[in-house]
Amino acid sequence: MATILVVDDELGIRDLLSEILNDEGHTVELAENAAQARAVRAQLRPDLVLLDIWMPDTDGVTLLKEWASTGLLSMPVIMMSGHATIDTAVEATRIGATAFLEKPITMAKLLKAVDQGLNKAPPKTSPTAAPTRLISGLSMDLTVEAAMTGSTLPEPVMDMGPQSSQSFNLEGPLRETRDEFEKAYFEYHLAKESGSMTRVAEKTGLERTHLYRKLKQLGVDLARSKRNAL
Repeated sequence: MATILVVDDELGIRDLLSEILNDEGHTVELAENAAQARAVRAQLRPDLVLLDIWMPDTDGVTLLKEWASTGLLSMPVIMMSGHATIDTAVEATRIGATAFLEKPITMAKLLKAVDQGLNKAPPKTSPTAAPTRLISGLSMDLTVEAAMTGSTLPEPVMDMGPQSSQSFNLEGPLRETRDEFEKAYFEYHLAKESGSMTRVAEKTGLERTHLYRKLKQLGVDLARSKRNAL
């Protein structure tokens, strides 16, 4: 398992990502701004960094550029933001970011990006070397995530298959039928809410920690998405 540094000024985001990654067996270090991120990077040399773009002291792209220019960008860095533009994504990719996650971040996208980042070689791009395959063909219709993956739309995290009306086998044991119903119930709401844990927690009336553990217990989406990412 890896040591992962999560840099985000939002306490809720730090806590949620830390909980998910800890449950996966990783060691998680937290920083709420660039100053703390610099200190943790110097002391621990994390295997991967999840870096928010918009922070109050120094933005994530500036910090990424600082690490690249001083030879400290020796680990994969995944950028995070809910308000980034394609231009920002292109700039981060030029500097050396390996991926981008749009907020709200779904479990499947987080774990897939982390798994892929940990299996990639250390970034070697320089701040001045623009990747041609990324720049060519960009259009205003692309999402930021698409821009960060070479103008190719990412694979869907989940399909919209679950329907509001489904049938269940009432002849089986109660526990199995109940688990089948709960799995279908959560899959439906995850699909309806585009994988947002926050909205699903509000919709179902569950605390996010309980919800996450329930999803893992039932095998909803997370295990399947991880297998597809390998």
